Amino acid sequence: MKTKGSSENIASLKAATHDAPLEPGVYIMRDEENRIIYVGKARILRNRLTSYFSGEKDIKTATLIAHVRSIETILTANEYEALLLENTLVKQHSPKYNINLKDGKTYPVIRITAEDFPRIFRTRHILEDGSRYFGPFPNVSAVDTMLELVDKLFPLRKCGSSRNGRHAPFRKRAAPCMYYHIGRCEAPCCGRIDIETYGRHVERVRKLLAGETESLIMELTEAMHRAAGEQRFERAVQLRDAITAIGELAAENSVVDFDGEGRDYIAWAAEGVLTTFTVFSMRGGKMTGRDLFRTRSAAEEEESLETFIAAYYVPDRPPPPRIYLAGGSRDFSGLHRWFAEQFGHAPELYCPDGNSSGEERRHRAILAMARQNAQEDLRQRLKERGAGPALDELVQVLGLKVRPERIEGFDIAQLDGKHPVASLISFKNGVPDRKNYRYFKLRTVVGVVDDFAAMREAVHRRYSRLIREGKELPDLILIDGGIGQVNAARGVFDELGMDSDVVGLAKRDEELWLPHAREPIRLSKRSEALKVLQFVRDETHRFATSFNQRLRSKDLFFPVLESVEGIGPKRAAAIMKVYQNLPAIAASSAEDLAEQCGIALAAAKAVRAAAKLALEDQEAARKRLSRGRAAAPYRETNPNSGVSLAAEAAAPDYSP
Repeated sequence: MKTKGSSENIASLKAATHDAPLEPGVYIMRDEENRIIYVGKARILRNRLTSYFSGEKDIKTATLIAHVRSIETILTANEYEALLLENTLVKQHSPKYNINLKDGKTYPVIRITAEDFPRIFRTRHILEDGSRYFGPFPNVSAVDTMLELVDKLFPLRKCGSSRNGRHAPFRKRAAPCMYYHIGRCEAPCCGRIDIETYGRHVERVRKLLAGETESLIMELTEAMHRAAGEQRFERAVQLRDAITAIGELAAENSVVDFDGEGRDYIAWAAEGVLTTFTVFSMRGGKMTGRDLFRTRSAAEEEESLETFIAAYYVPDRPPPPRIYLAGGSRDFSGLHRWFAEQFGHAPELYCPDGNSSGEERRHRAILAMARQNAQEDLRQRLKERGAGPALDELVQVLGLKVRPERIEGFDIAQLDGKHPVASLISFKNGVPDRKNYRYFKLRTVVGVVDDFAAMREAVHRRYSRLIREGKELPDLILIDGGIGQVNAARGVFDELGMDSDVVGLAKRDEELWLPHAREPIRLSKRSEALKVLQFVRDETHRFATSFNQRLRSKDLFFPVLESVEGIGPKRAAAIMKVYQNLPAIAASSAEDLAEQCGIALAAAKAVRAAAKLALEDQEAARKRLSRGRAAAPYRETNPNSGVSLAAEAAAPDYSP
């Protein structure tokens, strides 16, 4: 979010905060001379920023707001990274109003000393002596828990006094100390372990601190369950705390590291002709800035990227030694040549792949954060501009009679003719108008598979009612399908005397079909008009499929209930009418079930037990499927949709 104004225009800043991201991140406040006067962090940026403009404020906050002329946000992966980035930016810019962060404190790190038999410990002092450092970590207690875990799991040496972060050199001893006898050290001071074996312990710790923890967490989890099963609860609690500490510290740290070589991370987000590029700059192991650049281009992605890079790097802003780019691998020969001609040398260009190493994951995490910021800025641009250009493009490419400010879309969902349903969704000015979503339980195609007849029934029921009630008709109707479905809908419109435009969007090759057309219309994948129609089509499909699945799932529940002696189809239907699903039946009390459904207490107990057993079987099957599934889990609903299943279930059957 970036909003500019004057002291008389605080209202515009206040309004803009209501559209800030619901994500963790850092916010930067600037004055009328564009100087940074405050840097803050928040778990939810919108909530924190809106709080500045609501309620009574103390003198300090009121003074700050009086001087604010613009607000910028930088999204981070989590609140932890926001805290680190805030600390870096405050120390870099010394904002006028960040008085609480001027004490010069640094966060602790974990150090592995550069010795034949290294020590591992927490410190706030960074020494250039070849030691390896991990962190920094704001959560000191989690660091201590992690070190306690390391102490218990790996028999590394403890000896050596500490003075200002410096440790006494390793000394030989005649006899091992107490730690050897309790199994906490293998006594390298007495020659009881060689450098190579000791080094393997250190390497395991390094992997743990670097976040390569999957196998270790699995081992600890198994040990925790084993200890609990053996009723060694104290040990189980210790293991649980160790797993928690690993989880808290294993999160990727994307804004501070110990790689001192300068590097940039470039990511982007595009929609139609609009593209936003984000550049994160890392210098001296810290993120020193984020740049956002807005462009308009009809060029393909690779061409746009090369054009941006050539414009971004200039003599006053030369390239760093390394540049990381989002997206898949590509041919960098042209860019290498350009860099060499312009600057006398070419930086190393990388596209981090799916490698699971800690180094690759760290670079991918920073690029993901950069892309998230680009997407947020693009969202703001699209909202500021509205869907006007896309709707104007639709008028041109489809030859529409009017600008399609109201679009309605239809889709059919069924399984072998069972539970056929149609969904109707509505868009206004390119934005979902969810209060006008409807679904239809189709009547004329039960038991048969006839998409054309199903479409005719849904369209006729919808618009015959609107015409009968004298309500406004849509400007454009989108049919999920090809020429057959479109002509079926057009026939209904002609019968009803409607002159609304209709178009079909076929999933195969994303072709657009107008009524009675011989050839489809094919638009560029970057077309904003196509993006709008795809959005409408995907929403209709999600809405229809989710309702059809709920109807089918109830069919699966009936055999479970009917397996109980004395429960036939009618009683099973009555129980489902009251409780809707098996989890609700399993969670109810037998007494309540008997009373609500008018069945004997013994039968109610049996029904409840059958529901629980069925749910356990479903969960076991789900776990088996999960273990055998190579791909990522499939989501049955659109995660970007704001429509809940409860809202869909509550929507009426919009039928005459």
